[in-house]
Amino acid sequence: TDLRPLDILSEVVPAGGLARGMRVFQVQGVRGFQLAAPRPRALGFPASRLFVHCDRFPEEFSIIVTLRVLGVPATRNEYVFTLMAEESPSVLVGLRYAPDKLHFLFWSQERAGGWQTRVTFHNVSLSDNRWHTLVLAVSGQSFSLTVDCGVPKDLVVETPFPASLSVKRASFYLGNRRRRKGVFTGLLRQLVLLPGADATPRVCTAVNFKEATLSIPTVLRDVPTKPASNEVLKYPYETDTKVTLGSRPPCTRQEKAQFWFNASRRGLYLCNGSAWIALLEVKQRLDYVEEYQSLVTNSETMGVEVFTIPKVGLFAATANRHTPPGSAVYKWTDGKFVPYQNIPTYQAQSWKYFTIGKKIFLAVANFEQNDRGQEFSVIYKWSRRKEKFITYQRITTHSARDWEAFVIGGEAFLAVVNHRKGNNHNIDSVIYRWNPRTGLFETNQTIPTSGAYDWEFFTIGPYSFLAVANTFNGTSTKIYSHIYIWLSGSFQLFQSILTFGAADWEVFRIGDRVFLAVANSHSYDSGVPAPSNFYAINSSIYELNITAQMFVKFQDLLTYSALDWEFFSVGDDSFLVVANSFDGFTFSVNSIIYRWQGYEGFVAAHHLPTVGCRDWETFRTAEGSYLLYSSAREPLSKVLKLKTT
Repeated sequence: TDLRPLDILSEVVPAGGLARGMRVFQVQGVRGFQLAAPRPRALGFPASRLFVHCDRFPEEFSIIVTLRVLGVPATRNEYVFTLMAEESPSVLVGLRYAPDKLHFLFWSQERAGGWQTRVTFHNVSLSDNRWHTLVLAVSGQSFSLTVDCGVPKDLVVETPFPASLSVKRASFYLGNRRRRKGVFTGLLRQLVLLPGADATPRVCTAVNFKEATLSIPTVLRDVPTKPASNEVLKYPYETDTKVTLGSRPPCTRQEKAQFWFNASRRGLYLCNGSAWIALLEVKQRLDYVEEYQSLVTNSETMGVEVFTIPKVGLFAATANRHTPPGSAVYKWTDGKFVPYQNIPTYQAQSWKYFTIGKKIFLAVANFEQNDRGQEFSVIYKWSRRKEKFITYQRITTHSARDWEAFVIGGEAFLAVVNHRKGNNHNIDSVIYRWNPRTGLFETNQTIPTSGAYDWEFFTIGPYSFLAVANTFNGTSTKIYSHIYIWLSGSFQLFQSILTFGAADWEVFRIGDRVFLAVANSHSYDSGVPAPSNFYAINSSIYELNITAQMFVKFQDLLTYSALDWEFFSVGDDSFLVVANSFDGFTFSVNSIIYRWQGYEGFVAAHHLPTVGCRDWETFRTAEGSYLLYSSAREPLSKVLKLKTT
């Protein structure tokens, strides 16, 4: 006999189809046969189809089986396979499973007659509704069983496996011993006879040992031929269906073809082996907004940054006005933000969270000098050992308002907005480039700005852009803010847009359309008569016009000293929320959520009472979606929950 694998299972499967009484099931992303033939003989074939050149069973061999066993009653035995002579009820070779035991049977023959020998492996537990691969190696009196490529169980018995076992006029039977009693009720994926040495080293090379394969029928291959258009699958199969309720379960190869019903979203999802695919889903719609948490802060909050540190949790960093006590980092714990770390800051304006490789950073924009008269902003690095942010790099800044972090061509950059130096608002803001050799940010480019408040980085196709919100040039807030494009290793002017005390840019996309919204804070010009209200002023939304290669005005919205825009979506709906801070008379002014209405543009949908609103952040947890706003007038920020239908 040549030493090629002899695929017993494939011999039962006719070319291009299935034998009568065989059904294909998929469980945990793996396919196997369920054997339910009305006549056990139907799942048999002559041994001569495997032993073509010799009618003797090999003296040394391995049997490789991949199966999934159902719960077997305590008194029941089930046959995985048998080899039986046509004229005799005796089992020449067979494999039988009982609860916590595996029996290997063979016929020992001498001149005076013969007898059945049984080799029993104890403590073999396979009834856990999982797939298992067994390798039984036989050589003389030595029998070795390896389960899932684990530590082998070795037995030496008195009666050796016969050196010359005739298989003339014998047949293999799959899952039975030629009668109904003891029929295998589980799923069978692989049954291979390998003449020669122990097959364990040959089989145990797969990543998933429980599904290690040497040879399996084409019908059971992991990736079936994909049907074209309306064709049916070449090899249709059934699956063991399980529907999980509750929070999102894992979706791995083990859960492949399983369902998850999300009651809160009223959606049914199918696991494809890596992600949950929506089959039926009721799209969420924003119904109303409710107050969820009043977050007491160290002092008035000029900005807030929400971020997630992998394997640690969700955090919010508040940029607080007063020193001491400085600013704070809060951690989302049991559905609320709770104080986590205090960080000394000097009239902090904003935070920026970013990563470079595996390094995690948090940069603060300080507006004032420290106790020693030094003026700098600080980059903090997350310490995995201390689980805190620690000082990493100090950078000289001038009344810094904002940081923006971005990557271009694989290189990391950090841009700071310098608002003023003394009374001079027309100064340079700086773009720093990360030097991987020194592990520090170094000056890469300076850009002239006028009382700037905000940077906004975005990409469109292969192009990178950086927009600056210029606020005040020393005499007027009616000045141009600029959009720069990255060309030949530096940012160059792309477009200038007239703004009025611009405090924020927000870029967002709806479908294939790209928008850029500016928050105008007030209208002041020392050379012209004062308007009736400096603060009731339009903020504008611009849309990219591909043909003209520029942003053109799309819509004006009346705002009240707007300081921030935040874009978010709920289901298929898109929203913009504005931070209205002052209407000329009071800081208690409604901030507005606008809903995208297509041809109508953005339409006011919800009016949210706020006090000196400075910044909005949106975030999601397993429990839902939230908005967080910071107040620049009181030491109290608020978390609002988006209630959906």
